[in-house]
This record gives sequence, C-alpha cells and structure tokens, in this order.
Amino acid sequence: MARETILVADDNADICDLLRMYLEKEEYVVIIANDGEEALAKFHALHPSVVLLDVMMPGMDGLSVCQEIRKKSNVPIIMITAKNEVFDRVMGLNLGADDYITKPFDAKEVIARIRAVCRRASQATTTVDKQEVTYDKLNVNMTRYELKVDGKVVDTPPKELELLFCLASNPNRVYTRDQLLDEVWGFEYYGDSRTIDVHIKRLREKLEGVSKQWRLKTVWGVGYKFEVDDES
Repeated sequence: MARETILVADDNADICDLLRMYLEKEEYVVIIANDGEEALAKFHALHPSVVLLDVMMPGMDGLSVCQEIRKKSNVPIIMITAKNEVFDRVMGLNLGADDYITKPFDAKEVIARIRAVCRRASQATTTVDKQEVTYDKLNVNMTRYELKVDGKVVDTPPKELELLFCLASNPNRVYTRDQLLDEVWGFEYYGDSRTIDVHIKRLREKLEGVSKQWRLKTVWGVGYKFEVDDES
C-alpha cells in the first residue's frame, strides 16, 4: 500500500482538487500549496516524498521553488506545465527536476510517473552505500552526495553529481546525450538534449585542469566520456 506523501503546488484550485482525488484514490497522503512560497514552507515543514510543481505560479514560480529545494534535498520533483515548450522542459531539468507532465494530463500518467520517480529514489537509497569512485584528486561519493576535488568539498547540485558519477563509473565509455538522460534522469526525454551540455559545462568549470590523468571529453557528433589514461 502506498504511503508516500505528495506535495502538490498549483495556483489552480481545480487542478489541485483533481490531483488530490487521483492521489488519495491511490492512498497517497496529499499536501496542497497554492503558490511558491507556501510550497517551499510546507516542503521544509512536512518533508514530502515527492513534489509536483506547477511551472507558472504567482510570486515564486515552480522553477524557483525547484531550485531552492535542490539546494537542500534530492527529493523527486515532477514539474507540471501548461506549455509544451522545449524551453520549459530544458530549464526544469537543468534546475534538477526529475520528470515533467503537461496539462491536460491523464490520471494514469500522473500515477505512473510518481511511481517511477519513487521507485528510482528507492533503488538509489538501497544501493547508495557502495556508490563511490576515486581518481587522482577526484572523489565522488553518492552516500553523502559529495564531490571532492583535490581534497576539498565542492558544492555540486544532485543531477550534476549523478551525471559525473555515471560517467566516472564507466571510464572511457562513450555515452550519447539520450543515453545520459535515460541513465541520470531515468525517463525517455523527447526534445532538446541541451540539458546535458549545460551540466557538462558546469562540471568542467569545477574540474578543468585538476588532473592530467583524467578529463571530461566531448566525442564530437556522439556525446561525452570520462577519459582516463591507461596508467591511471
């Protein structure tokens, strides 16, 4: 029986009531917020298992709320948008969202996506104690969600860290952007894959020139790899 608590943040009362009906029928506990500030306050106070965030809300919008949550937590976040625009989807993923749904939505789709992000979060929790990779002047520890560069902890958003861990766990393997989206975000993403390029750029700013034994390398026309010298 599902016991997860779901925070639903949307300024449309009808949408909130509809989602509450869907989710309570599946025996989820539902928390409602009608603006970004209320959503953030209830998130910190009640610690929900999953957050559904409308992109367009008065005051603090959903993207800003997502960004604030990601500073403190890796809780699954699903964005809700009335726009089917690449910009919204890319921006949400760049800020750390795990998935998105587009209005109008189907009840079965909402439930399926919530179950999927909960399942991935659960799998990550059960295996995280062994998730660590170490190279010259680099340590990625998924137990603590911590990146150390040359012995110093570097503040890194969860999705950047997961992307680096994916690449560094498979040295010299070339990944396409779509493969990385599937591995790190865990769902098939249709549209612009620029979110990977943005995350790689930010990682390079943290890692460029740290060691001559490894590097984040672009494989032109294909994707990216974590290149490691043979002697490493």
